[in-house]
Amino acid sequence: MTHEAGSRLMRNSSTGFDIFCRVVDNYGDIGVCWRLARLLEQLNPGATIRLRVDNLQALARIEPTIDPALREQTKCGVAVTLWTENTLDATPQDVVIEAFACDLPQQFIARMIKRDSLCINLEYLSAEKWVEGCHGLPSPGQNGLRKYFFFPGFTTATGGLLREPDLLKARDSWLAQPDSRWRLLEEIGMGQPLIDGLRSGWRQVYLFCYPSAPADDLIHALDVQDTPTVLIVPSGVYPSLRDRSTGKVHVFEAPFVSQEDFDHLLWCSDLNFVRGEDSLVRAIWAGRPFVWQIYPQEHDAHLAKLSAWLELSRFSAPVTQLLQAWNSATPTLALRELRVALTPAVMDEWRERAAYRCEELSSRCDLAQNLVDFCAKNRRKE
Repeated sequence: MTHEAGSRLMRNSSTGFDIFCRVVDNYGDIGVCWRLARLLEQLNPGATIRLRVDNLQALARIEPTIDPALREQTKCGVAVTLWTENTLDATPQDVVIEAFACDLPQQFIARMIKRDSLCINLEYLSAEKWVEGCHGLPSPGQNGLRKYFFFPGFTTATGGLLREPDLLKARDSWLAQPDSRWRLLEEIGMGQPLIDGLRSGWRQVYLFCYPSAPADDLIHALDVQDTPTVLIVPSGVYPSLRDRSTGKVHVFEAPFVSQEDFDHLLWCSDLNFVRGEDSLVRAIWAGRPFVWQIYPQEHDAHLAKLSAWLELSRFSAPVTQLLQAWNSATPTLALRELRVALTPAVMDEWRERAAYRCEELSSRCDLAQNLVDFCAKNRRKE
């Protein structure tokens, strides 16, 4: 089935989607699900798209139009419902997405079987080779439930990455209007002296990390650079940095913003530090140098996932070593690697590689469209 044929089949059938999400990692899980829900609504106009999430407060942090006090509301064409046992009486949609092994209630699964809904087990993003062999495979059924594994990934043998239509064109258009950047910085509360500094050529760095990140090393490395830096840190992410401004590093604690403005901040920063799954993908689409902190797991299982991603990404040795150091618990290791990576020659090569990788990955079909096509094919009776 061609890409176009799959899209037509899904649209003509007006297929509805239920997306279930439990908020485990603050904003990553709900960030992915909210982007996916909006993209499915765009790809499948007229169909019912429902997002059931167990923490509306987390969604409201990244989507300001959400009222966390309302158990049911519709935003951007998506029906958003607080996931409780009392909200599971509705008839399941044609496709039910179980995001990140969130375990659907048995009574809802029974309704899915009765309706013959297709169940998609949306997995976490990974660059590990085994993902390609498991993507799209049927999952052992529960009394007739038709369920498939769907793996996001970085190769054409996986489900791909979430990306809105014409995202890179929108990025380039926004960056071509510098006043948009200055307005955004004013709107999030940045003072005029820091904005004037950025206008004059200061470096802008965005830091979104886990508490285990070696942020002190970053401050020390930036403080010895010739160019002053404005370090933007979302509120509450790393509170101890609030008073860590130095002669060359100006720490600005920013409020949480919408997903669109999060993208804008990544687009206009010279260097981005991101964490988790959703932010990694958005940093890729920014086409700027970035450092990824992968979610820490027991027994350092996350380091194997990091290595697999680094192998695919093919960064230069200094950048690869920095990424490994940023995810290591070794004291001052990141400081040493940051000093190397921030040199002009390494930064120039890093910018080129980030831009190339962005273009390379954006040439492929995105995850939402791949999912639409996959469901259109597999909803048909055998």
